[in-house]
Amino acid sequence: MAASRMSQWGNDLYTGRRSYPIVGLRRRWYAVSAVLLILSALLLLVRGINPSIDFRGGAEFTLSNVATTSQQPAIDAVKAIVPDEEPRVTVVGGTSLRVQTGTLEDARLAEVKTALAAAYGIPESQVSSSFVGPNWGADVSSKAIRGLVVFLVLVSLVMTVYFRAWRMAAAAVVALLHDLVITVGLYAGIGWEVSPATVIGFLTILGYSIYDTVVVFDKVRENTEKAVDQKRYTYAELANLAVNQTLVRSINTSVVALLPVAGILFIGAFLLGAGTLRDIALA
Repeated sequence: MAASRMSQWGNDLYTGRRSYPIVGLRRRWYAVSAVLLILSALLLLVRGINPSIDFRGGAEFTLSNVATTSQQPAIDAVKAIVPDEEPRVTVVGGTSLRVQTGTLEDARLAEVKTALAAAYGIPESQVSSSFVGPNWGADVSSKAIRGLVVFLVLVSLVMTVYFRAWRMAAAAVVALLHDLVITVGLYAGIGWEVSPATVIGFLTILGYSIYDTVVVFDKVRENTEKAVDQKRYTYAELANLAVNQTLVRSINTSVVALLPVAGILFIGAFLLGAGTLRDIALA
């Protein structure tokens, strides 16, 4: 029954029997978008993003099967060896801890590992450590930014050629940047780390955004192609019809994408503690 009503609703939108004044209320949507962008910008300025060790470089320790997930013993253990260090401690999967520090010498790395094991009463074999040099972290950051720039340039070129109008390409890039800024602002607000997996998630978001933008723009172009040759509808009315005609498809695409991603986010963040799954899913 619900599926039948949904189908009828979509058919009414496509034929124009039912219409929502989306274009007519564009100033309202501009205001909502502006508020979201301002909030995202403020979060970025006030809180900033939390880059993972892959970007900033440093040492990471993973403590498995600890009896308590209290963060203070880890902080005290690290500061006992490196007083000036401000370690980042996070709970992973409910029974493990991840401790991140700045760059440490090999001797300090071994001492911190021993101190962490003693602080939680576990053997050193349950404490794994890894080290990322600052040069490698800077290289990852550079490649991530380069990948984003290349993506935007290619999108601009393809959109310009496909629609034969640079204005549509510019509008698509603005829409992409809009989605990107809001997503990054969300990360800044939540405080989760921005890792290479997060960058992959950002690029995935941009892919969904450009896909939906192309579909809507293509329908707008189709509807308004001969707008000047007729007097029945204005350009705004034809553009609004195009948006309504693609509304159901946009909703269906979003729902189909959201359901599995929500599952990945729940499993990655709350059940397995898998940071990579969580980072991709949140983006």
